[in-house]
Amino acid sequence: MILDRLSLINFKNIAEEQLSLSRGINCFVGDNGAGKTNILDAIHYLSMARSMHTSTDTQSVRHGEEGFIIDGRFERDDERPEQIVCAYTRRSGKTLKRNGKEYDKLSDHVGGIPIVVVSPGDTALISDSAEERRKYINRFISQSDRTYLSALMRYNATLQERNKLLKCSPSEDMLLIYDTMLSAAAETIFARRTETIAAMQPLVEHYYGILAEERETIGIEYRSEVQETPLMELLLQSRQKDFVNEYTSVGLHRDDILFSIGDYPLRKFGSQGQQKSFLIALKLAEYTLLAKSSGEKPILLLDDLFDKLDMRRVAHLLRLVGGDMFGQIFITDCNKHRLERTLGEAGAEYKLFNIAAGTATTL
Repeated sequence: MILDRLSLINFKNIAEEQLSLSRGINCFVGDNGAGKTNILDAIHYLSMARSMHTSTDTQSVRHGEEGFIIDGRFERDDERPEQIVCAYTRRSGKTLKRNGKEYDKLSDHVGGIPIVVVSPGDTALISDSAEERRKYINRFISQSDRTYLSALMRYNATLQERNKLLKCSPSEDMLLIYDTMLSAAAETIFARRTETIAAMQPLVEHYYGILAEERETIGIEYRSEVQETPLMELLLQSRQKDFVNEYTSVGLHRDDILFSIGDYPLRKFGSQGQQKSFLIALKLAEYTLLAKSSGEKPILLLDDLFDKLDMRRVAHLLRLVGGDMFGQIFITDCNKHRLERTLGEAGAEYKLFNIAAGTATTL
């Protein structure tokens, strides 16, 4: 998947910009707050129909304006052209069009433009609650498996209704209906999470070994209550507890993914460099599996490339992603000379843009 041209109007701090992009590595340099990450966020909008940072579309509108437009001209790996346009106005909301045709549901677009993001915010996968890790695996699998996305949406909607029922006048008959619906959706979700995380383990080990020069052993493990007991049985066992607490206390919405280094929790025993290397290895494993399932090389976004990584590990990463297995790459960094030096050492070809006050200049 190649993004040939990106056009932006009133997106964050960018008034109007048109970028003609390299099919290989594209680098954006500039001071903090200049708008480098905003360009990557615009690409994320074209893939996932939402920002990778802000929770509402209103926050992505340039100050004083009524809306934004993001227009991307893509070329698939089989050379078919694609145009994706994402537009938002405060009055009418958000629309997404593919080749001129508007989607009825934004979720129908997920997976159409495969993308993988590495950013400083990934540290939340290690430091924050299990919810962050569930969100991550859900986004990942949903890009390549529409059946999973559908089951996940059914599960979450049913869970919400079940919790509402528990807060008012719960009846055994209605709870049984919701329990049956939850269990049916959970079968698909659990199977795909199990399969995906098992497939990721050797890939994460492989990529971490390249980045860290085989210095440590790492692990990734899926934990779910339904590994030992079917969800229907768990829901029946927790029925009285749920009545008292007024919410559903068991289920796949409590799943977690455990990260380890040397058989110890990565969160407690991994240095910042080790944690960052692990997260990059995790995302490269995601890239490999997504490319295989979608039949397209995903677009790779590397935001703030040098964050918590020494130049040696960055050089290993750039040599790795500059190979034939990877496709188009977008990189941001605040230090032009450092990035050019590291790219040169990695033998990578690239196109360089300077970003200043929301304006891009080709260097």
